[in-house]
Amino acid sequence: MKKIVFPAPFKHEHIIRNVNDLYNEKLSMGQRAADRVAQIVGSWKFIIIQTLILAVWAMLNVTAWVYHWDPYPFILMNLFLSLQAAYTAPALMMSQNRLSEKDRIDAHNDYQLNIKAEHEVRTILEHLEAQDEALKKILETIAPQEKEGENTPSV
Repeated sequence: MKKIVFPAPFKHEHIIRNVNDLYNEKLSMGQRAADRVAQIVGSWKFIIIQTLILAVWAMLNVTAWVYHWDPYPFILMNLFLSLQAAYTAPALMMSQNRLSEKDRIDAHNDYQLNIKAEHEVRTILEHLEAQDEALKKILETIAPQEKEGENTPSV
């Protein structure tokens, strides 16, 4: 009978890394600030508070309850809103660019994990094929003995 040979055991070396944590550790102060601006400006809380401030601003300047520091058509308010937009838009773009870069890193990490998973699946299939061959050899060894046993009467 031919010797049954199995492949060497597969060594699993799983290094689990959270790409988000690794990426966040490398952020500069400017990148953190851009993310914070995007988080604040992109919230309903900001929209509601800004709407209330603008409504109060307009109401106080239209009704004359207080000194008119910005009479209609609210040129000072438009200046503040333009300045806010001028600084907010680049911060949002920086945050979006950083998130795009992070997505590319995530995609590359997923690709690496898929390669590793495919390698492990191939190794498992090799082990299964070796087991199939071993079972065939065992059955071939047992089968002639069963045929010989068929001639003898059962007890």
